[in-house]
Amino acid sequence: MKKTRKGKTTYSPEFKLKAVKMYIEEGYGYKRVCKELGIPSTKTIRLWVKNYDETGLDGLEERRGKSKSPLKGGPRKKKLRLEEENRRLKAENEYLKKLRSLARR
Repeated sequence: MKKTRKGKTTYSPEFKLKAVKMYIEEGYGYKRVCKELGIPSTKTIRLWVKNYDETGLDGLEERRGKSKSPLKGGPRKKKLRLEEENRRLKAENEYLKKLRSLARR
């Protein structure tokens, strides 16, 4: 168990697995698991159990800050700025072409 900069607690996958096994194998309730391990909220255990049921041990790995989507974070903003600039330049070119053709008439 370790605190992060923003005050959120991070638990190791081993610790999470221990809590999940207490619930599943030993038959402890959410409240009892929280009390035994010093976890402040039963919601945390419920989420771990759900993730474990859905994806096994991979569901207990820390996912904060590990986005796999290319549409999140800094690169997306930069890409959007480039696309916006590209659209603006294309519109400007079209405008100048029309202006030139009108001037020739």
